[in-house]
Amino acid sequence: MKELSLLTIDAIINLILGVALVFFPIDLAKLLDIPIPESPFYPSILGAVLFGIGLALLVERFRNIFKMNGLGIGGAIAINICGAGVLVIWLLSNSLNITLLGFVVLWIVALVVLGIGVLELIYQFKYKHLKSKANFDSLK
Repeated sequence: MKELSLLTIDAIINLILGVALVFFPIDLAKLLDIPIPESPFYPSILGAVLFGIGLALLVERFRNIFKMNGLGIGGAIAINICGAGVLVIWLLSNSLNITLLGFVVLWIVALVVLGIGVLELIYQFKYKHLKSKANFDSLK
């Protein structure tokens, strides 16, 4: 998978989650059967941050059009691994009072986000490292 494809997929996921959390935080929690927040404030702030990350990924994806840099693959890797990692820790701690459906949904989210982060990391090491090594070897 190419870097531009990974940036696009990552952006779409962030944009969808961001919109859902900004506009439907309570309904989304009920739908996914996860803990319902007392107030929509924090989930909607998180949604805005995810939406912003999605936009930054798209700016990077279309940097030739926007004529500026956005969030690159390295930033996306850090965000995805950290976010999924914390979610996995919560899920493994058994301290969440959620139903089986909520538990399954959160594991799916964690694995998808972690999977995208790992794919991005593999791409970064496999293609970028080999490319820079080839450039270095050509200087000899």
